[in-house]
Amino acid sequence: MKTDIPGDKNSQLSRRRLPPLSALRCFEAAARLESFTQAGATLHLTHGAISRAVRALEEDLGTPLFERRSQRVFLTAAGAELLHSVTQALDLIESTASRLRAPAPAAPLVLSCEPTLLMRWLIPRMPGFYAEHPQVPIQLLAGGGPFSFGAGIDLAIRRNDFAWSRDTQAHWLFDEAIGPVCRPERQADWTPATAGLAQLAAQAPRLHSATRPHAWQQWLQLQQQPVAPTPPEQVFEHFYFSLQAAVAGLGLAIAPWQLVRDDLEGGLLCAPFGFVADGSAYYLLSPQAIDSDSASGKLLHWLRRQALA
Repeated sequence: MKTDIPGDKNSQLSRRRLPPLSALRCFEAAARLESFTQAGATLHLTHGAISRAVRALEEDLGTPLFERRSQRVFLTAAGAELLHSVTQALDLIESTASRLRAPAPAAPLVLSCEPTLLMRWLIPRMPGFYAEHPQVPIQLLAGGGPFSFGAGIDLAIRRNDFAWSRDTQAHWLFDEAIGPVCRPERQADWTPATAGLAQLAAQAPRLHSATRPHAWQQWLQLQQQPVAPTPPEQVFEHFYFSLQAAVAGLGLAIAPWQLVRDDLEGGLLCAPFGFVADGSAYYLLSPQAIDSDSASGKLLHWLRRQALA
């Protein structure tokens, strides 16, 4: 219990008479390493600074702490006693500080994802991941095609339309399924039904993406649809532009189901022909096997659930 009575050992008015604390730190290093030079290197001080600190400590205590012989120093009996106490005190301070320090935040998993998938599928669902796993930080990067794990990327989501390294671990997420989509109010004009089956009208404007230039041709072959001789066409630089143009009512765009499922559910788009598998798939790529209990494992499990939801 603290008091204000002068002379009482618990009095707040009394003052601790401690040796210079900075000198104790220099003494501890010199005693542990048995060298002023090595102590200086450890503490980023000069040999002279260590020597002066130890001398000041010896003068304060009134007793020698080292025997100096040639290039080495040896503890006296008083020095050994002081080292024991100082070591215990420093260990206690270090232990307490470690308990009190806030744990270092976990480094975020850097996840690279194809831009359109990132914008239209992954980002809208990420709040759900953070709600389930608030302790797993994710840093999202937009990127497509080949990449290197050595460039600061921990994981990547890619479609298997290019060859990746033999050492890369590929974890299946979902198969790709594609089909034309358009505004619901334009469906009757652009995909009129004949005998209950939708047909692609010759005047239906087709929206293309420079990043998937053969999407329409691939879908027509899969569906065995007749090819209009000169359909109106418009080409966009990126895939997400062509999908947004379809939402705006500018024409029909070939779209993967995962990328437009939210717009279909919201009534912004319709898919007159449904969707057909094109033989490709998306994978989560990692440099090594993924432990199911790791942060990467939690992300993989969550991604697969989102793909099936």
